[in-house]
Amino acid sequence: MPRPRKLRRLFFNPKINFFKPIGIPLKALEEVELSKEEVEAIKLIDLEKKSQTEIAKKMEISQPTLSRILISARNKIADSLINGKAIKIEK
Repeated sequence: MPRPRKLRRLFFNPKINFFKPIGIPLKALEEVELSKEEVEAIKLIDLEKKSQTEIAKKMEISQPTLSRILISARNKIADSLINGKAIKIEK
């Protein structure tokens, strides 16, 4: 049995919860869901250019856990851009 998931400290709350390709109704699109921690990690690493070590400490998680979160988020974003899927951000 896996151990319980550790809570992550999050500081960013996105103002929007969907991105989609223009001109296609949302109901006609597949969705890819990003978790709050994935959005936070992408924001801090790719937008604010902070180090993984610094962010892992801030979010109170290990650096390998942060790395797994980033890989997951980037895969989902790439899938949605390449395959024309909507991105739903967890509330």
